[in-house]
Amino acid sequence: QVQLVESGGGSVQAGGSLRLSCAASGYSVSSGLVAWFRQAPGKEREGVAAITMRGLSTYYADSVRGRFTISQGNAENTVYLQMNGLEPEDTDMYTCAAGGSPLWPLRPRMYPYWGQGTQVTVSS
Repeated sequence: QVQLVESGGGSVQAGGSLRLSCAASGYSVSSGLVAWFRQAPGKEREGVAAITMRGLSTYYADSVRGRFTISQGNAENTVYLQMNGLEPEDTDMYTCAAGGSPLWPLRPRMYPYWGQGTQVTVSS
């Protein structure tokens, strides 16, 4: 079974940076893409970024492109989300997911495996 554990969330002032980590166990390339999603109270879940090892492709939401970077860490089963230039609008619960399809890399319904989430709060 695939298990995902997030870390790195916290509170930061606008313009600051955070790096989220997703440690996966029981995951392989055949399991699909790994992605980060976020959701605020009263809003739908939004795909932030996704990555696939096959083809070395990455995908980003327009709202974070140029500010956020998703990457695979030196650890075999770790994926990072480097977040720079954080804005109050980035305040959300961020959750790691695995098993997505490159056809719909930022669609939550395509991901069967989910972590518990880590809170990111950006103050102005």
